[in-house]
Amino acid sequence: MTAPAATDPIDYKLDDQVGFVMRRANQRHLALFASLIPELTPTQFAALAKLCELGEISQNALGRATAMDAATIKGVVDRLRRKGFVADKPDPTDQRRLLLKPTAAAWAAYDRLLPRAQEITASTLAPLTEGERAVFLLLLRKLT
Repeated sequence: MTAPAATDPIDYKLDDQVGFVMRRANQRHLALFASLIPELTPTQFAALAKLCELGEISQNALGRATAMDAATIKGVVDRLRRKGFVADKPDPTDQRRLLLKPTAAAWAAYDRLLPRAQEITASTLAPLTEGERAVFLLLLRKLT
C-alpha cells in the first residue's frame, strides 16, 4: 500500500502557478522587446540605460545596479564595448579597477531607443488599468 500524497495532484494546476504565469508574461515582454529593439538584448539595454543614468561606474557596481552577476555583466559590457558604447579608464583610487562610462555613440543609441523601451513597457502593461499597473509593479518589487 502506498502512502497518500501530501497534496492532491488534482489541486495542482500549472496555469495557476506563479513561476508559470511569470514566465508566460516574461515571454510576451521579451517578444515585444525583440520586435522593437532587435539590436540589443534586454540585458544589454539594461546595462546601457543604467550606465547612461549613473555615468562613470565600475563594472562590478554596474552589475549590482542591474542585478547581474560578475560573469554576466562582464559579457554584457564586452558586447557593448564592441558596439562602441562603453569607454573605460583606470580608477584613480584603485588602479586594478576600471571605470566605465557611456560613449557618445551610447548616448545616441540610448536617446534613439528610449521611446521604444517606453513603448515596450506600455505594451507589456497594456492589459492592465493604470491602477493595476501601479499595484502590479509595487508587488513585483516586493518579490525582488
